[in-house]
Amino acid sequence: MTDATSQERRSRPARLRAVLVLATATGGAGAHVRSLAEGLVARGVAVTVAAPASTEERFGFTAAGARFAPVEIGTTPRPSDMAAARAVREAAAGAHVVHAHGLRAGLVAASALGRRRPGRTPLVLTLHNAVLATGPKGGLAHLMEGRAVRAADVVLGASADLVDRARKIGAADARLGPVGAPPLDAPRRDRDAVRAELTSADRPIVLAIGRLAPQKDYPLLLDAVERWTQLGLDPVPMLAVAGDGPLRDELQARIDAEYLPVRLLGHRDDIPDLFAAADIAVLSARWEARSLVAQEALRMGVPLIATAVGGIPELVGDAAVLVPHGDPDALAAAVADLLGDPKRRESLAELGRAQAESWPDEHDTVEQVLSVYEELGPS
Repeated sequence: MTDATSQERRSRPARLRAVLVLATATGGAGAHVRSLAEGLVARGVAVTVAAPASTEERFGFTAAGARFAPVEIGTTPRPSDMAAARAVREAAAGAHVVHAHGLRAGLVAASALGRRRPGRTPLVLTLHNAVLATGPKGGLAHLMEGRAVRAADVVLGASADLVDRARKIGAADARLGPVGAPPLDAPRRDRDAVRAELTSADRPIVLAIGRLAPQKDYPLLLDAVERWTQLGLDPVPMLAVAGDGPLRDELQARIDAEYLPVRLLGHRDDIPDLFAAADIAVLSARWEARSLVAQEALRMGVPLIATAVGGIPELVGDAAVLVPHGDPDALAAAVADLLGDPKRRESLAELGRAQAESWPDEHDTVEQVLSVYEELGPS
């Protein structure tokens, strides 16, 4: 604990009680809640995390000093949401503020607390993702979005487009709430040893990290791989993908059928080692707010190529190569150009580290959230 945090903890009475509500999570939202819980506890806040048991197992909220209340909130609406709302209501008894993360958690928390009115426990909602679904499923998702946003006393959007969207659909108070990526540990293994594990010594490694789910648009990335195998690159780069998810079998079937130079690595606990071994990082998402992977790549000095979607341009500035989403030719060409230009890669590595210095860090994120709680909570 830093001296500054110790002083803050002494200067703030341990009176605030906050309940953080989270649905099933495996990535950025869970990591953010873990970081937030640890920072709030260090500042004297009594924190309870209400989330599925599997999420506690993955992120260890109790190890961060929080109390844990098991509440099963899945990624889609289900009849058990009524029981989840009752469980959140019980966890929130005596709390000064409830802070839901994501639309599913927001909707359950709103049901637990009831309509926004004087005397009700204040509800803060952090939006981590945009609604991308279309058709009937998209219609239901937008209905959920509206209900959750309008029930919240304060909405924090992880990127400017989320804030604009919340205001458009009736948020009482919507603000930018950047989500800082927790710092990565230093690499533990030798770079050459990691590279040898992934491919032959002379092949460039392009690294992608993220859940194998539609938002990340790995089919677009495989389209780009198909094209870069036709560009005459020698040797042909190897794409290494760290992450797991519902599209794994579908992606692996295509990789096998088309003999693509791609390795699906599954869930990995050695992300710093993978970054250190990579020549380039790539992000092919349909949408991102403040991508934790983009933040990690720039902090690690790994040149990044990303789709220009959501909050990515405002996050990376000129410190990454941006391409239009949905254009595999542009993505493949960007990879080929960057691999063929070592000086450009060195320049991007330096620009990335400098850009990362400009971002709010975990301390800033916790301080902003705590100021919102104090604004809504007891005087």
